[in-house]
Amino acid sequence: MHFLHLVQLYNQASGASRYFREIGARLVGEGHQVTVLTTDALDLEYFWDAGKQRLSTGVTWDGGMRIIRFPVRRLPGPPIIYPILRRMMVEVGRLGAPTAPLLRQMATLTPRLPELERYLASAPELADVTLVHTTNITLDFALLPVARWAKRRGLPQLCTPFVHLGEPGSRQIVQYYSLPHQLALLRACDGVATMTSLERDFLVARGVPAERVRVVGAGVTLAEVRGGDGAAFRAAHGITGPIVLSLGAAAYDKGTVHVLAALRRLWAAGVPVTWVQCGPLLGHFAEHYRQLPAAEQARTRVLGYVSDQVRRDALAAADVYAQPSRTDSFGIAYLEAWSYGVPVVGAWAGGVPAVIRHGTDGLLVPFGDVAALAGALGRLVGDPTLARALGAVGRGRVGHELTWDAVYGRVRGLYGL
Repeated sequence: MHFLHLVQLYNQASGASRYFREIGARLVGEGHQVTVLTTDALDLEYFWDAGKQRLSTGVTWDGGMRIIRFPVRRLPGPPIIYPILRRMMVEVGRLGAPTAPLLRQMATLTPRLPELERYLASAPELADVTLVHTTNITLDFALLPVARWAKRRGLPQLCTPFVHLGEPGSRQIVQYYSLPHQLALLRACDGVATMTSLERDFLVARGVPAERVRVVGAGVTLAEVRGGDGAAFRAAHGITGPIVLSLGAAAYDKGTVHVLAALRRLWAAGVPVTWVQCGPLLGHFAEHYRQLPAAEQARTRVLGYVSDQVRRDALAAADVYAQPSRTDSFGIAYLEAWSYGVPVVGAWAGGVPAVIRHGTDGLLVPFGDVAALAGALGRLVGDPTLARALGAVGRGRVGHELTWDAVYGRVRGLYGL
């Protein structure tokens, strides 16, 4: 069979990209054909800021899957147009379900993918597609045209929405993932794959049929994650003491600002810890980091995008993994850290409390609570025995239940296989 995937951001730093890469590769391994439609964005911010990093458009291949990248187009004007538009959509959405048609139009004003729409209208190689699987409900500008195309052809549709629930009791984040037109899209799907039971319960409470929603989670493949050389990483970067590692995009919502603030407290207290960040710096965080005193920057290694081997080496070198995010549906990087027996620190937000078991395989702190985060990081850095014990429990979970093979086993049924 031929499956069509829509993944708005397809790169090594994207958790959604990893999820679809793992599923797609296994589908190909069973003899199926997989086409992935994506964009030329490398940085998330490229969707609204043409000055950010991009990739070449055109066709490439990855693990037997055909990857087609289409250029992102935007309305003329400054990048702030996009957040203003999204905020307007939230306000319109407060009026309820009747606003869905208007919201669909607003969602595709900017950014937009006209070349993708032309391709869908004319590509004979898609004539044998049997199912469409889309993702990331908040990047609906790309999802909407693919969903319309699939509906016109009567094709079954799956969606992995990656709803970011944000902080408990707050709609600040989740309101951008549960607008009337977005919920309508999910209600119309033949299957919805969620990362956690928290995400599932949220969607079912908002009218997505419970029988169509399946918790599939995320995973790792130990053979691919392991193999890091911690000693080589430390030597290459001149690090001798404890390391706190963060992976992925450095951003406020990911808690990266708070990690840095917590470490500044530890540095002021004389704790000789080094912070390593692998992944892109979003604009607001990059400016925040530039304002650090040189002496504090010297205690950090901000590496940007890195190769898979450097990522593994960093994990092997780390003493603690810190990602106290409010915008993670799951958090694959926690599993990567556990693969090396590294304890993790996350936030009581999003889907993370369903992944990290507080006090058992990691620690959780309220999002944005710098004092609590500094306490958690300081506790693990200062108590290697506790750190090793938490990391060992996490490593055991990864080896038994949190694998991509297990995830694929749960997703596969949604494909009718």
